[in-house]
Amino acid sequence: MSLLIAAAVWLPCLHLFFRREPAEHRPSGALSPRGRALLAHQLSLWEDAAAKEATLARMRATNAEWDFMGRTFLVLGLANAALRDPAAEARHLAVMDRVIDETLALERERGMLHFMMPYAAGRPFVQQPARSLFVDGEIALMLGARALVARRADHEAELDARVAEMRARMERSPVLSAESYPDECWTFCNTLALGAMRMSDALRGERRGLELGRRWLAVARARLVDPKTGLLVSSYTHGGRILDGPEGSSLWLVAHALLLIDPDFARDQYARARRELGAELVGFGWAREWPRSWSGPQDVDSGPIVPVVGASAGSSGLALLGAAAFGDAPYLGALLTSLDLAAFPIREGDRLRHAASNQVGDAALLHALSSGPLWQRIAAAGGAP
Repeated sequence: MSLLIAAAVWLPCLHLFFRREPAEHRPSGALSPRGRALLAHQLSLWEDAAAKEATLARMRATNAEWDFMGRTFLVLGLANAALRDPAAEARHLAVMDRVIDETLALERERGMLHFMMPYAAGRPFVQQPARSLFVDGEIALMLGARALVARRADHEAELDARVAEMRARMERSPVLSAESYPDECWTFCNTLALGAMRMSDALRGERRGLELGRRWLAVARARLVDPKTGLLVSSYTHGGRILDGPEGSSLWLVAHALLLIDPDFARDQYARARRELGAELVGFGWAREWPRSWSGPQDVDSGPIVPVVGASAGSSGLALLGAAAFGDAPYLGALLTSLDLAAFPIREGDRLRHAASNQVGDAALLHALSSGPLWQRIAAAGGAP
């Protein structure tokens, strides 16, 4: 009985030992102290070739996608950081160029499969010649983000080519979606591809990406929404047959990307995800991978699932981006409190990383805490949706 009483007294107070800084996410201006420390670590990693290679090799031993996505999140975070702090732009651009140029070189030398899971080679893609929207879309996103900070002609030519290819492939699908893996389309990848097209809109003074995005969303509302929750499903075939229902490791980022297409629908998806997947208790926050009405298999996207509460590492990590993007400060604070408890922060001088995470996780957190300026620039220059 005494243990129960002690638990009842202390558990609600536990979060107080992990007090966070106020205003962890700021729509504009300087990054928070946490954001600056994450940025410092990511910069130091890519400015030290040996450390970078060792870090990426460890991730690739588990999942080659993490290497690739870590690059994307880092470039997005650096673009936001550069727009927030013009005095640091030159350093941020230098690292962005290093990431992008190395990524393009690896794709040329080793092919798209270098950044994909092994099953990508298991059967043919529906559309030929084979290309992955996962790879094309995130490379285009990196190129577009860099150009929106400072123009670079060769990068923009590559962006134009990727956007044209993605648009053509999406137009050939009954559901306006291109494959990431053979006969697998992912809302995650298709909405990021649309985000890259909106970057192209902003650079070219066009609205073609916005127009395709609106048509994609009309199809998605009709064919790719889970009827029980109203949430977008996560994966489906080239022809539109649903494979996996709503998943947190996709939804939070999808909602963030859809702010560039239809902010009202994006906010609705965030609110539904918050209700179906988000959870808080005594100051701690987390996110489930699946709504209670649907459950999929634990995999590299979901990450480990904590029994009883159903907390997913993948969903909780990207929920940080959702909470920041949609101004949900209480939930963001609760998620960060859990992060400080469970991810074992390591501070080395002015740098911050997490022992229980990896480069892609820390880069995604940097993108979350720095988000805002890049999306604002796209909306302003590319025609507000």
